[in-house]
Amino acid sequence: MIGVPPNLTVAAMPPNARLASSREQASVGIGISLAGALLVALPVFLQAPWVRLAPFSAALFTAPLLVLGLVLAEHTNPNVSRAGTLLVGFSGSWLGGCLFWGWCRLHPLWHLPIEAFAFPLALGGLKTRWRLAASFYLASLLGTACTDGVMAITGVMRHWTEVLLAPTHQAPLQLQMAALEVMQPMPLAVTLLAGALLLGLCRRFWQHPDPAWRLAASAMATTLAVDGLFLAAALWAPQLSGLI
Repeated sequence: MIGVPPNLTVAAMPPNARLASSREQASVGIGISLAGALLVALPVFLQAPWVRLAPFSAALFTAPLLVLGLVLAEHTNPNVSRAGTLLVGFSGSWLGGCLFWGWCRLHPLWHLPIEAFAFPLALGGLKTRWRLAASFYLASLLGTACTDGVMAITGVMRHWTEVLLAPTHQAPLQLQMAALEVMQPMPLAVTLLAGALLLGLCRRFWQHPDPAWRLAASAMATTLAVDGLFLAAALWAPQLSGLI
């Protein structure tokens, strides 16, 4: 309008719009976190028995997982695209698990190096559009490192090969005996301390507004929960454990 000076200031977002945006971001973060938790728990029930029966086909299943993830990542719907990106990260964890449990399961010291085969690629992906994929893979790898580290410190890892090589009728008892060692004062203290530190890290990650950090928190927390269930199964129902 003539005589009225132009206003070049960008209008502030209305409170309702800010609230809606905040709720949308929270919803996205929770959805991604739930998906990440599911993908961490899934191998326990699906991959473990599959790899024992047919490791080659389980490893080959990585290809359709990766292709599906790449296709979905190109979808115009942001929710579908995020799901595809997450699936790409999951395919890396899936392949690492298949390679170790299928052919190298008698060598526990090889566990972490084999699972970490895509570590450099994931580090580079943190600054790209594949940030969610990289976050999931790295968080899962960190959970694996913590688990293996505690097993080594507490002395449980020395029973690894014995349990896997034991006859079917003896393996549950040997696994139970190994789990009972964790309940001794010193190993139990180390286990509880490691769990507390990991939970603290998860809590810190969860408070970050970036969904990638929340995804990492969810993946690590689920790994901790799965480890707890595995220990409980080894103590009270070792025949149901996914290790034997």
